[in-house]
Amino acid sequence: MLVQLLTHTPEPEEVVTAAARLCYSAASIDRLLEKSRQDRQSLLAKILSSGHYSVLEHASFTFGIEGISRACSHQLVRHRLASYSQQSQRYVSHKERFAAVTPPSIAAQPELRERYDSLLDEIHEVYRRMLDAGVPAEDARFVLPNAAETKIVMTMNARELRHFFELRCCRRAQWEIREMALRMLRQVRAAAPLIFADAGPGCLRGACPEGEMSCGEAAQVRKEFKDL
Repeated sequence: MLVQLLTHTPEPEEVVTAAARLCYSAASIDRLLEKSRQDRQSLLAKILSSGHYSVLEHASFTFGIEGISRACSHQLVRHRLASYSQQSQRYVSHKERFAAVTPPSIAAQPELRERYDSLLDEIHEVYRRMLDAGVPAEDARFVLPNAAETKIVMTMNARELRHFFELRCCRRAQWEIREMALRMLRQVRAAAPLIFADAGPGCLRGACPEGEMSCGEAAQVRKEFKDL
């Protein structure tokens, strides 16, 4: 899995704090930007504690992601407040060999891993034969598994990213999308440390929202994300 922060709004924290000030000030944009540089830490803390999250939407972050499974990307695109460009199985043929993701739970069991790999080999052979017989890639792809690797470019604003991290950094999230979310979080914390300082699963900011489904290790989770 490769996750790269390709680009983001320049000076995202200054933009967010300037937008927040504009709501309550008659000053010019230039003056608001200048003032935001001076006390953005305290203002951002106030924004986040008060739930004034709409101003976070002015900062966006674009990621390049590859080496994830179609099972993972299907979960990702359920986050609708984002923009996606995904590698097409209709136009990109995998005649030579499609790459696939192997879950650790399967890789840890040699007999199951062997059967898993054998099945992927069989699927590839059927796929290749279809292409050789003139079946269009858009139809041959029907046999490709959820395990098939994909690539995607995704853009989210800071507000939606915080929501995404709340759901997908949780220990109850599926392992692959959780690993992707953790890699994303590390990178946006470097780009906008104040905005994402407390970003992560819901238990970082209060009681676990999972109720009876909680992992029961909130203290350990908080330490993990403090050291992330």
